[in-house]
Amino acid sequence: MFNDILQIPLDRQLWYLALFAWVVVWKGLALWRAAQKEQKWWFIALLVVNTLGILEILYVYVFSVERPKARAEEAKTE
Repeated sequence: MFNDILQIPLDRQLWYLALFAWVVVWKGLALWRAAQKEQKWWFIALLVVNTLGILEILYVYVFSVERPKARAEEAKTE
């Protein structure tokens, strides 16, 4: 198994290493945020699904961001 890896040219090994680092960083960040927000289903989905960081990036920047309440709702409470 390891002999096969060593037969890959060095430039491709570096490419795989860079891709692996990219995925691990984004997955770790997304899993951390999902755990902090106690979002069990997001945590499971992020842990199981591997999308080369795309789902993780979307979660971090789109789905986990708390949006401000609408101004109309705030005006009602005042």
